[in-house]
Amino acid sequence: SALHPGSYQVGQLYSVAQTSKDNTGGGEGIEVLTNQPYEGGPGERGQFTHKIYHLQSKVPGFVRLFAPEGSLVFHEKAWNAYPYCRTGEKGRSSGDRGMNEYMKDDFFIKIETWHHPDMGTQDNVHHLDAETWKEVEVVHIDIADRTQVSDEDYKPEEDPALFKSVKTGRGPLGPDWQRELASRPPHMCAYKLVTVKFRWWGLQGRVESFIHKQEKRLFTNFHRQLFCWLDRWVDLSMEEIRRLEEETQPLNKYHNNNRVRGPS
Repeated sequence: SALHPGSYQVGQLYSVAQTSKDNTGGGEGIEVLTNQPYEGGPGERGQFTHKIYHLQSKVPGFVRLFAPEGSLVFHEKAWNAYPYCRTGEKGRSSGDRGMNEYMKDDFFIKIETWHHPDMGTQDNVHHLDAETWKEVEVVHIDIADRTQVSDEDYKPEEDPALFKSVKTGRGPLGPDWQRELASRPPHMCAYKLVTVKFRWWGLQGRVESFIHKQEKRLFTNFHRQLFCWLDRWVDLSMEEIRRLEEETQPLNKYHNNNRVRGPS
């Protein structure tokens, strides 16, 4: 992203709160159970969130066909110790309900992110061992590349190739924006490592592939929005961000009272 790492953190938190609100309604969406500071966890200290996702209409039909009632409710635990962030756990302590009560240890998604002030030129920033690194598929996301966005998801007002910030003068991002900005900070790259396990005979490969594609879709759309919402959040302080999160939290708890929202 063509943003300074420090300002990106504010934009990230603003965009998370906004997309949570936009994707909640009609008995589906996101419940925020916990949003509080922590110490002694991943990255030593940061902000911990525990959310519940109700996704009945947002999974492919072949999953709904086999999924028992109540199995499409997922718990997400996240530790934001920027510049390091982690979502999900590989393995759980006794008594932890885990990501999905129905599948328990047979299903998890773990996303680890390192934010670095470069243009995505580093390899293996998560320091995986050689054998694991060989199995990693590296996917490059260009937020200004229209071809990386489906027609269903495309919105002109959320297109970095069209957007120009009134407050900062940044944008629009042309086809060679990464090369042009490489020598002109500020800029920042989010290196995301996605690990997926879905152990269900007959569905494992299809679901794991679907999840990886959806994660890329989410990362792409989220960061396009983040950049195009720049004028909404660039002047916000962390105190104002926490207040916005507090305002969003009770709204999410009443997700049963509204229509279904967000892309399926």
